[in-house]
Amino acid sequence: MPRPHWPVPHVGQGDDDPAEWLPRASYQSTHARAWVQVKHYCGLTVDSAETSALSSILNGC
Repeated sequence: MPRPHWPVPHVGQGDDDPAEWLPRASYQSTHARAWVQVKHYCGLTVDSAETSALSSILNGC
């Protein structure tokens, strides 16, 4: 898998995950897909709050 890039402006995000912060509505699907790619690429875990938020976003894409 190639190294993912972050295609979405994330000013204001800090270290918040998708359960705590989301970009404007027009970028949420792109942001969620990028978040999953980065987590997978880096071998990072996803907690239950992230999973719930990401599922809700991606099911609406």
